[in-house]
Amino acid sequence: MLRAFIVDDEPLARDELKYLLLRSKQVEIVGEADSKQDALEQIPALRPDVVFLDIELAEDNGLELAKQLLTLDPTPVIVFATAYDEYALKSFELNAVDYILKPFNEKRIQQTLEKVHRMHRVPEDTCQATPSPTQSGKIAVLLDERIVLIDCQKIAYLGSCEGKCAIKTLEREYKVCESLTMLEKKLNSDQFIRVHRGFIVNIDHITEIQPWFNSTYNLIMKEGSSIPVSRTYVKDLRNLFGF
Repeated sequence: MLRAFIVDDEPLARDELKYLLLRSKQVEIVGEADSKQDALEQIPALRPDVVFLDIELAEDNGLELAKQLLTLDPTPVIVFATAYDEYALKSFELNAVDYILKPFNEKRIQQTLEKVHRMHRVPEDTCQATPSPTQSGKIAVLLDERIVLIDCQKIAYLGSCEGKCAIKTLEREYKVCESLTMLEKKLNSDQFIRVHRGFIVNIDHITEIQPWFNSTYNLIMKEGSSIPVSRTYVKDLRNLFGF
């Protein structure tokens, strides 16, 4: 059963979404809020699996709330549920698993829940051998039925995305089926550090550490990306760089 939290400043919209989620018999509604502040007070304590988030809140912005939710550990899956379609690209930059439009459609809600469930599955066979860190300076990944070798020196970061893993290099991005945990075992621990449940970064490509919400940080990478550091990994980051 998925634990869901709804953020929307329109009571009727919240009720409609809650009704459709409960009809699926796959979701428990653990809380709801009509503002960013109210959501930030409740979500860390309730620890929902998924947050259904409107973008246009009365005096707040749902995109800004999503950025702050990414710093939580555990990080909830984010689904934007809104009447505005122009923010779709921006939402996926924030690792949202889906973007659904009002008025809500029961079939569309079911598709979203299937995506969220996939995010919570563990893809690895527990009987698999544990890979050793690469000795060649490259890692091999399966990409479109091809084995591609990626130079570890050029990797800026690795991040979970819709049940897959995105490997971002200085030149391009690769979407692979291996999980972040499996890829982490292939990497040299002296060069890479996990900073979030969903992100591992190359320490050689960190150019700036920016203080962020609730004693966390954002890492500015050499290729321009901003990567959140969750509270769980702040101590490791501080110890590494001595601040």
